[in-house]
Amino acid sequence: NYLLQHKDVIDLIERRGGNPVGTFLMFDEKTEELAKEIGLDIWFPPAALRQRCDNKMETVRIGNKAGVYSVPNALVKVDSYAHLQQLAAEHGLGHDLVVQTAFGDSGHTTFFISNEEEFNKHKEDIIKDPEVKVMKRINCRGATLEACATQSGTLVGPLLTEVVGATELTPYKGGWCGNEIFPGAFSESVRTKARDMAEKFGNQLLNEGYRGYFDLDFLIDIDTDEVYLGELNPRICGASPMTNHAAFAYADAPLFLFHLLEFSGVPFDLNVKEINERWAQPHFIDSWSQVVIKFTENKVDQVTHAPPTGIYRMAQDGSVSYQRFDYNRKAIDTEQEAFFLRITGPGDFRYEGADLGILITRGRSMDDNFKLNLRARDWIRGIKSYYAGKPIVTTHHESIPEPGAFKIL
Repeated sequence: NYLLQHKDVIDLIERRGGNPVGTFLMFDEKTEELAKEIGLDIWFPPAALRQRCDNKMETVRIGNKAGVYSVPNALVKVDSYAHLQQLAAEHGLGHDLVVQTAFGDSGHTTFFISNEEEFNKHKEDIIKDPEVKVMKRINCRGATLEACATQSGTLVGPLLTEVVGATELTPYKGGWCGNEIFPGAFSESVRTKARDMAEKFGNQLLNEGYRGYFDLDFLIDIDTDEVYLGELNPRICGASPMTNHAAFAYADAPLFLFHLLEFSGVPFDLNVKEINERWAQPHFIDSWSQVVIKFTENKVDQVTHAPPTGIYRMAQDGSVSYQRFDYNRKAIDTEQEAFFLRITGPGDFRYEGADLGILITRGRSMDDNFKLNLRARDWIRGIKSYYAGKPIVTTHHESIPEPGAFKIL
């Protein structure tokens, strides 16, 4: 919103002429007002619709309409721990519960509750909302999949694994902190279920008035292989770089290009069934991983030294060294190299949950038990070792950003 009011930006748009358009990761009604004032068309569904779909309660309801079901749950107002237990009993959800509030990302508003002490830790966040999602807790793994709802139907990308709650990367127990893409991710039956669910959900989004790019998170029950709807991200998101750089994107076109096509006004007629079947083939999926490195310590300091963006190399002993500047992950030649995109640099504040940067490597970052493998832990430790900070000495209270206030993905 600041940039859309900046004279240099407005002058640039006017000089270029034509019919300017914009796409944004996050925007609101104010953004739409500012864009309209300078003649900029936003190629996304309206902010109010995106906000409604982004609500975790609404996601459940949209999924139910589409026949795409969530983990057994209740959408309810919770007043106390005793009330929570009562509601769980009424809906057959058991004693180990997961409670989510309407909005929030990367685990900030996902609470795991099995006793009153755990409830009290998050009590204020839970009872203040008019409605929360109370779920049965299952033994599951996370997965994510991006898709694009178009006038021809819903195009579906590959199913990605999710790195969730890794203590080396995030202070949040249920927090998303990365993805992997590789041909053998999950069984063929799980991949097929997830693709079918995404297509049904996307077609229901079209009925809701939403079109274009979106991301679905899934929960896969390890004990039963059942696939459940997790969350909807009605936008491009953290998995988008992985999806749009996968082998299928180079063979056909990046998924986001179809989003632009949908909003371009250009007539088109896609054979969605044929495209989805082709993209599901293993040879259209190569092997990459990305992790988002957060500051995990419970303190605040100011960064004095930080690793630059570029290509890094790992030695045989697991040590990491900077090799050269680059901005393209394709510059990584082997699994001994990685691309690091710095977010927090010298002069910035480090606080618990602050995003330090994104690390992209060839190959997997997790083992078959979906835990960070040794190579990934060496990479994370190596990159973090280049960070240094100093205590903050002030005579007044600094305004420290709230966790999640800066949403990069």
